[in-house]
Amino acid sequence: MKASGRHWASINEVGFVAGMRLMFWICRVFGRWPFRIVLYPVLLWYVVTKPASRRVSSDYLNRVVSYGNNKTGLKPNTNGVVKHFAAFAETILDKMLLWGGLYKTSTVKFFGVEQMDKCVIEKRGALLICSHLGNLELSRVLSRRRKNVRMTVLVHTKHAQAFNKMLGALDPDSQLNLMQVTEITPATAMLLSEKIDQGEFVVIAGDRIPVAANPRVAITRFLGAPAAFPVGPYILASILQCPIYLLFSLQVDGHPEIHFELLRELVRVPRKGRDEALASIVADYAARLEHHCLRAPLQWFNFYDFWHLPQLDNSDAPR
Repeated sequence: MKASGRHWASINEVGFVAGMRLMFWICRVFGRWPFRIVLYPVLLWYVVTKPASRRVSSDYLNRVVSYGNNKTGLKPNTNGVVKHFAAFAETILDKMLLWGGLYKTSTVKFFGVEQMDKCVIEKRGALLICSHLGNLELSRVLSRRRKNVRMTVLVHTKHAQAFNKMLGALDPDSQLNLMQVTEITPATAMLLSEKIDQGEFVVIAGDRIPVAANPRVAITRFLGAPAAFPVGPYILASILQCPIYLLFSLQVDGHPEIHFELLRELVRVPRKGRDEALASIVADYAARLEHHCLRAPLQWFNFYDFWHLPQLDNSDAPR
């Protein structure tokens, strides 16, 4: 595949991670503004020397501006791209501050948390569909402070081992409750079913196609154009017979927010009309992701050509 259509899992880490160690030290010793003063020349160099990354960021920002009628005030030029990568760097820093115990979590605003509290009280597990919008680590850190909340996050982070190791050095707990998953096998489904039965929350991303030769996806409109979204999370929910909630963790006007939204109380995927049923759920997820992306457009961190549509298996599962 061309560089513009590379799968997200093939995009390896760069020296950015090593540089963030220094940036973290600067922030910890001197504060956030000195961190930013040092950050921007580095980001400008990165944007100039990484045309592929610059191109996909500009394309995303252009879609946000066009679809949102430019209410965001963004411009898909070099300045906008630098701001996009700066937001990514700030989020990386926040993750390090979180696991380093230096992040002020008292300012977090919660929305819809009553629904999750009810699940915890009833010891009812659920599937949480997250995204690469904002900072999921905030939810993980806060959940670990509540002994009655148990969370397992399904991840594919072999392309980000250096960063995970860096977080692990700050706090070994950052690597707990992470389950490396390339594909959902029957054995994986059985293990997750046990966790759901025990009242745990299983977290899985809904905005990256699976790491597979022919990923099963549904095509739906996102920011005004067709894009591929995985159907695996919703098939999994139908197998687990549990509710689906959406989890969004982002910053709006300088304040961190965590949103919980019910997507489906129960998922039933009929054999007849199977693809249509899954496409409907995917469309609802994409609509909510779109809504929050327009609220915090610089915080969506899928730095690859999300709208590139390679040859995909559009069927959800063998009939």
